[in-house]
Amino acid sequence: LTAEQVGYIAGNCDAKVAVVEDAAFLERWLAVADDLPSIEHLIVLDPTDVDTDDPRVSTWADLLAAGQAALDDGAGDLEARWRAVKPDDAVTLIYTSGTTGPPKGVIITHQNLLYMLEVVKDLLDMQPGQRGISYLPLAHVAERMTTHYNGINIGGTVYFVRDVAQVLETLQEARPQMFMAVPRVWEKMQAALLAKIDADDRKGPLARRAIAAGTAAVEAQMAGRTPSIGLRVQLPIWDKLVFSKIRDGLGLSELRYAISGAAPISSDLLIFYKALGIEILEVYGMTESTAVITANESGKVRIGTVGTPLPGIEVRIADDGEILARGPIVTPGYWRRDDATSETIDVDGWLHTGDLGTMDDDGYVRIVGRKKELIITAGGKNLSPNNIEEAVKQRSPIVAQICAVGDDRPFIGALIVLDAEVLPGWCAANDVPFTSVAQAADHPTVIAEVQRAVDAGNEHLARVEQVKKWQIVPAEWTAESEELTPSLKLKRNVIHSKYADAIDGLYTSSA
Repeated sequence: LTAEQVGYIAGNCDAKVAVVEDAAFLERWLAVADDLPSIEHLIVLDPTDVDTDDPRVSTWADLLAAGQAALDDGAGDLEARWRAVKPDDAVTLIYTSGTTGPPKGVIITHQNLLYMLEVVKDLLDMQPGQRGISYLPLAHVAERMTTHYNGINIGGTVYFVRDVAQVLETLQEARPQMFMAVPRVWEKMQAALLAKIDADDRKGPLARRAIAAGTAAVEAQMAGRTPSIGLRVQLPIWDKLVFSKIRDGLGLSELRYAISGAAPISSDLLIFYKALGIEILEVYGMTESTAVITANESGKVRIGTVGTPLPGIEVRIADDGEILARGPIVTPGYWRRDDATSETIDVDGWLHTGDLGTMDDDGYVRIVGRKKELIITAGGKNLSPNNIEEAVKQRSPIVAQICAVGDDRPFIGALIVLDAEVLPGWCAANDVPFTSVAQAADHPTVIAEVQRAVDAGNEHLARVEQVKKWQIVPAEWTAESEELTPSLKLKRNVIHSKYADAIDGLYTSSA
């Protein structure tokens, strides 16, 4: 967070204590601390180069010593304090990522949290000592629920990852029984695996054959057919020779539950992992629902859906297609934002999610897109940008992100970001010189590969949805550069503003 964002959030909730990592983070707080009269203590974990002359600043060691002193003289007794807590009291405020305006503090009550924890514990048969890894910001509700709160609830073991680039390394060390990943992480793991397979001239072809067989079996099951006798005979052999080794190499050999959430995941990706013997349970929810509203259950997965409502949770589809939810997981509202609360939660207690979807007779929900993100073309067509983006993104390993545009325009265009991690290896394999992403983006072979991905994706889209023109953005989109949220979803308002000239250029030159 920038100093300005720190000041806004801390001021909104009247924070009294801030725990920061080091001197660099402390500086951001000190820059705005004089405008935050409620701040009484700034606790620094790493005291290196920290000036503690400021009476508000103290170290983690100081805090522990003060706590021990309180325990020694009897002032540290928490019995009365915890017994005074009521179900409707707030346990935390989780601030939204601000994709639709300033961050709003979502109130999560003890009832919200405890209900969700018990449902998830039952749904995933969570056991004491279960291992997991934490790599998303703990300010994000999915990470907070998956590792922090669940870890406390069951007495689990959590491995913390300082850099998302170290996720695979940590998976191999931790061997988690449960792993939650946003779609971008599943995509990067797939890209790394396929690159490794393609680089192995001896074992690569065998692995490709195994994946093709596994994919065919999954697709047959999705179509309601029994896989052929040949596939049924082959799959146990492929699992022993190939898939078990792949799972071991990914650090997922002891995995019991794989979960994807926070953003839509493509059906192709779910099929790929299921072919490897990794059934990903796609779930759906939001901060305002204490993380999860609907979930696929193990053995009952319907690829392309986000599953059915959690026990005790009501879900219905409004007349305009918006998904509504009601139940003990719904927040009582936004901190000090009664106006926003009344816009989001109606008088009957229904949470208006802002997502469009459908629900079949068995209660399985499909997400169509965000109401506020729909592209309305000059011809009056309402299109979901996510559907367009997912159709293209999965067609090439070098495509990291794509942002479809076309609001009040004659056709759909797209900004495309190349994968900075995959691109060097891809260029080496395709005899393309590589010195930087920007340099590679201008190479005819790279441009041709992106065009191939766009053409392949367009084959799965209606004519009005197809990407007619596109441009490579020679930069990486990250949460730090503000094009992505902490859960790696597109911040479309930021992208549209930051790349306005590039977007206009798609429509000013000849089509």
